[in-house]
Amino acid sequence: MTTIGLIGCGHIGKAIAQQAVAHGYDVVLSNSRGPETLGDVVASLGEHARAGTAEDAAAAGDLVVVTVPFKNYAQVPVEPLAGKVVIDTNNYYFERDGRWPDIDEGRTSPSELLAEHLPTSKVVKAFNAIQALHIVDAALPAGEPARRALAIAGDDADAKAVVGSLIDQFGFDVVDAGPLVEGRRFDRDKPAYGAELGAEDLREAIAAG
Repeated sequence: MTTIGLIGCGHIGKAIAQQAVAHGYDVVLSNSRGPETLGDVVASLGEHARAGTAEDAAAAGDLVVVTVPFKNYAQVPVEPLAGKVVIDTNNYYFERDGRWPDIDEGRTSPSELLAEHLPTSKVVKAFNAIQALHIVDAALPAGEPARRALAIAGDDADAKAVVGSLIDQFGFDVVDAGPLVEGRRFDRDKPAYGAELGAEDLREAIAAG
């Protein structure tokens, strides 16, 4: 894996891109406003970053991060992501996204809806429950007692291994919450959401979700 595509370039997307470049990856950034609006971000990241459309990022990425406002998930291109591991960082904020009764009433979750939209991709929920700045600032080497853990969830074991390895490289331990449906255990307002915990304590917070 050499290239990470990012569909969306908000705070979380920029932080993941910064970490990716720092760890030797190329990144292709995209947003809803067009690649010409990403010049400053690309310049700050250096020669291993370039801007493109969402389709460009999806096609170029060996691994692709979807980091858009949840209400826009259906705009994510489908065909270029076929067979690929897709990290879903999205959160449902009804104040921004409007009310989604199926989520409100527990029949589905944001990541499950993205997975339905991307039926040939391998969706792994990650990076949704950490502040964007902490993706860079809170990273610590493996074995550090204060190292923070991040939760992941997904239905494909190999895809979760890929994402878990990336998170470890970025400076965090990994707690596997189980299949994608269990990702709701670290959604907004759950004990694990935003929790600054080590692996053992994060497992307890996930279980309480």
